[in-house]
Amino acid sequence: MLGKELGVQIYDLKSAKTVLAEKTDIIYLGWLNAGKIEGFRKAVKRFNINAVCAVGMASDDSQLPEIRKANRLADEFPAFVLQGGFDMKKLHGIYKLMMKTMKAVVGKQIANKPDRTPEEDDMLDMLLHGRNCVSEDSLNGVLNWYQSANKG
Repeated sequence: MLGKELGVQIYDLKSAKTVLAEKTDIIYLGWLNAGKIEGFRKAVKRFNINAVCAVGMASDDSQLPEIRKANRLADEFPAFVLQGGFDMKKLHGIYKLMMKTMKAVVGKQIANKPDRTPEEDDMLDMLLHGRNCVSEDSLNGVLNWYQSANKG
């Protein structure tokens, strides 16, 4: 969706390494794994990353300070959190095991919390039932940044 909105080609990291020259300007999107953006460190070594989008389960950007810290992103670096989704059936291997554990531990913690927020209710529902939350609306922040960064 982002590539279509910006009118740019998109690549997974493996393909980008073979197609794009070193130090090419890019926007990097990666999924969150324990606060770290998967593949980001590898991409930083090869490309000039102008912004990063971290794709996770949360419906807001409340995790952004922790994501910045875990990925060593300066406060002024353009970073965005995009809500993805969760589908246990699509996971395999260690990731399936990790998410089963997270579902059991975090799900229980949230479920037992007497004063849950709407965001916590949403997270619990996603953990228990799975859901795809990808939407064009979630791209507004990165699209606005791109338009303002590319004026002139």
